[in-house]
Amino acid sequence: MYNHLDSCPTLVLNADYRPLSYFPLSLWSWQEAVKAVFLDRVDIVSEYDEVIRSPSFQMKVPSVIALKEYVQPKTRPAFTRFNVFLRDRWICQYCGEKFKTHELTFDHVIPKSRGGTTTWENICAACQDCNLLKGNLLPSECGMRPLVKPAAPTTTQLQANGRAFPPNFLHRSWGDYLYWDTELDSY
Repeated sequence: MYNHLDSCPTLVLNADYRPLSYFPLSLWSWQEAVKAVFLDRVDIVSEYDEVIRSPSFQMKVPSVIALKEYVQPKTRPAFTRFNVFLRDRWICQYCGEKFKTHELTFDHVIPKSRGGTTTWENICAACQDCNLLKGNLLPSECGMRPLVKPAAPTTTQLQANGRAFPPNFLHRSWGDYLYWDTELDSY
């Protein structure tokens, strides 16, 4: 029974009913969700059909929960390799091709050996071929300039980029909570 429940992740919403994060999507295991319910830290918003039982208790497995206390989102995202790739949408900033995470590197636009720093403003996603081709050269020396000038993203920008990369598994009960704040197309 429990192996089947491992395929029942729970979408976690903030107290304002927005996901804590979109990419990676804020998911908890069914065990974490049930524990949070018992500790009265969350409200159950939606449930799976699957039921968990003990000798004295039974409940449906939560598919969507909302925190009872609002968690303030970080105003500045962490400077990580993953967030650089998310900011750049997994697109090499030199050739414009989309790549998988393991096929990307990050490039110092101004090489470190030439005074470049490891900051949002000097790092961009690059495929291995373009990174090797650019090497230790300045953009003006090799004619390779990033498609988009690197800059520190806001949390909102990363969240928007994350919405474009839905996870492999989306339960039907999550739809109302994942994209409800996205602007609708007008006809």
